[in-house]
Amino acid sequence: MAFFSINNVSIKGIAAATPKNRESNWDYEMLSDSEKKLLIKTTGVEEKRRAPKGMTTSDLCLEAGKKLLHDLKWNAREVDVLIFVSQSSDYYLPATAIILQNKIGMNESSLALDIGLGCSGYIYGLSTISALMSASGLKKGLLMVGDISSATCSKEDKSTYPLFGDAGTVTALEFDHKANPLVFDLFSDGSGYEHIIIPHGGARNLISTSSFNMEEVSPGIKRSNLNLALNGLEVFNFSVKKVPATLKDFLQKTKNDVENYDYFIMHQANKLMNESIRKKVGFTVEQTPYTLAKFGNTSSASIPLTIVQELKNKENKVNGNLLLTGFGVGLSWGVCSLVFDNVVCSDLVEL
Repeated sequence: MAFFSINNVSIKGIAAATPKNRESNWDYEMLSDSEKKLLIKTTGVEEKRRAPKGMTTSDLCLEAGKKLLHDLKWNAREVDVLIFVSQSSDYYLPATAIILQNKIGMNESSLALDIGLGCSGYIYGLSTISALMSASGLKKGLLMVGDISSATCSKEDKSTYPLFGDAGTVTALEFDHKANPLVFDLFSDGSGYEHIIIPHGGARNLISTSSFNMEEVSPGIKRSNLNLALNGLEVFNFSVKKVPATLKDFLQKTKNDVENYDYFIMHQANKLMNESIRKKVGFTVEQTPYTLAKFGNTSSASIPLTIVQELKNKENKVNGNLLLTGFGVGLSWGVCSLVFDNVVCSDLVEL
């Protein structure tokens, strides 16, 4: 059972970066006007950010990291560990975290590693870096999380292309004996791995000439084996069944209820899906911020991006008790309860 609490680590700041380029679903030519209205109503996605060719997740995370270090008045050479969570890494190898460690100016004596996760990636990444810092006494860490999903979505696939946007985020953590505990509950179910998948490009199915062949799966859904394939019905059923049950169980385990939390931040997957989860667990509209309308589903970046965009006060700080949940590709999902105490939230960086 992956239910555990981590002490001695506090979150000091969060920053996010997105491409400047905006794409509106009202302009998506694969849909009729009535289909556009229905899609925007059900998914909540009116526009999203699209990275230009050549821009990577690490580019976004790097600029967000520079901004956050400046705002925190941290020196990159003081940072001991960097973890990069993404499913759109720069290369098959080497690890992107190693490249970022050098680009942002960290010492060679620092630790850097990649984690290949998507929708649940922020929760898993936060648990990994905080556990590592708590156990080792490493003083400062950066968690870089995000995805360039547009690079793998077929524009001729109306089941994926209108949904996904691009973003990179950075969370700064510090070893702190006075920190409130971070509490996690993590889950995985590999039997559903085919429900969100890019079939070719890994070692299981190496790229070949056939990988580029575009095939019409059904009307309005045309893609290659190098494009993201999404079984929306299976993912929806998984999410509205597993996630509310997990959240209710978590509240019981931690002897909490919804009133104990100032904010409930979900992975920004789909408005209809997320609202079903919110209502089943009992959180209010006021407790539950969204960024779907302006940024779409930004995969692992969606939770920290939502915090940056929706929760900061006039002093660019966030305070309060937060409950976070991420769910999706893997299949994997998780919950995290934590306290924000004057956490710095940088202004959005646009590239």
